[in-house]
Amino acid sequence: MKPYPFALDERLKGAGDTLPFSGHADEDSYCLGGHDFELPSGIDFDLVLTNAGEGILVTGMLRAHVVGVCDRCLDPAEMDISAEVDEYYLFEEPEDAVQDDDDDLEYGLVGADNTIDLSEALLPALLMETPFVVLCREDCKGLCPVCGENLNEHDCGHAALIAERRAASNPFAVLASLDLGESEDSSS
Repeated sequence: MKPYPFALDERLKGAGDTLPFSGHADEDSYCLGGHDFELPSGIDFDLVLTNAGEGILVTGMLRAHVVGVCDRCLDPAEMDISAEVDEYYLFEEPEDAVQDDDDDLEYGLVGADNTIDLSEALLPALLMETPFVVLCREDCKGLCPVCGENLNEHDCGHAALIAERRAASNPFAVLASLDLGESEDSSS
């Protein structure tokens, strides 16, 4: 996601000061776990910035219409995502901060130019609400493993063949014909 700088001004100078902020980020795509997603309308958000004394707390909601590829049938999969935004930007790095890996930080920093990068708050919120398994619809039938036909559009007839193969390859199928010596009159 491209940086989305927001300049802090006098409205957030004192501890406890709040500033509502609504906006739009012109993002066109993002990636998650090997999936590429399009954002045809970008990202809309309603945030509240609060001076919490040692930093700026950013809370609110974002909304985005997302288009991906269905994991079962490879058709487009569309979804609307609403996500809760919650990010903290410190004015100064804490003295006891461990400098091992920036990805593990649970806060951002206010820049030397007195700005915060709202993309650090928006992208994690969007990623958290994006499903890991992407489906065009809940009951997607997927592709036929024999001929590749989209089973949502046509029944290619291979379903019976697949069921037969599964039954034949089931190691427990032989138990159905097993005679356990139970007779009709086993009432004693």
